[in-house]
Amino acid sequence: MRPHTRLAGLLGLSALLLAGCGIRPTEVPTEFGAAPTRVGCSLSGTDGVETRTGGQFPVQIYLVCTSQLVTVDRTVTLERGQSSERTMVAQQLLAQLAQRPSAEESQAGYSTDVSAKLKVSGPGKDDPAEALRLSTPPDDLSPFALAQIVCTFANSKMTTTQSGAHVVLGGPGDDPLRDYECTDAVKARPGNIPAPAETVG
Repeated sequence: MRPHTRLAGLLGLSALLLAGCGIRPTEVPTEFGAAPTRVGCSLSGTDGVETRTGGQFPVQIYLVCTSQLVTVDRTVTLERGQSSERTMVAQQLLAQLAQRPSAEESQAGYSTDVSAKLKVSGPGKDDPAEALRLSTPPDDLSPFALAQIVCTFANSKMTTTQSGAHVVLGGPGDDPLRDYECTDAVKARPGNIPAPAETVG
């Protein structure tokens, strides 16, 4: 028998033996465990903030994670009666948005685009009662910051308009007021899709 014929026969026999053992000879064995996965935008032990006493109220704000808006549970402190004042609630929510994410939040990929210098106040003299005015015109904010503010305010029953998922915002002075809507598209791509807005007369 020629050498190359003998080699071919041995290879064929080996394949038969492997097949008989239930082993597919063409597969490459994996000995390094499961493929690594990247888990982001997830915080341990955050199953919601329970209602607390002593003027503390659970709220949710929107932070940025993997270029999307994701809710995070926070607690704000309001004096007696302030929980019903839209402006006071908005100020507390804005302060939470401007707060630097905790070490755990940062490690999970959360960030905020809202500046600590930004302030919010109630309606001006001729504004509708539901209006809120920012110290910087909304058009001058980054897309992420505006989306965070719109969706955080719209998500709060204490700061939304009667129709829900909307918030009326404007800048200082005579800056035009607009009715902003927080949509699923805005939450998914806040950097590319601006919050729908209609000018309020």
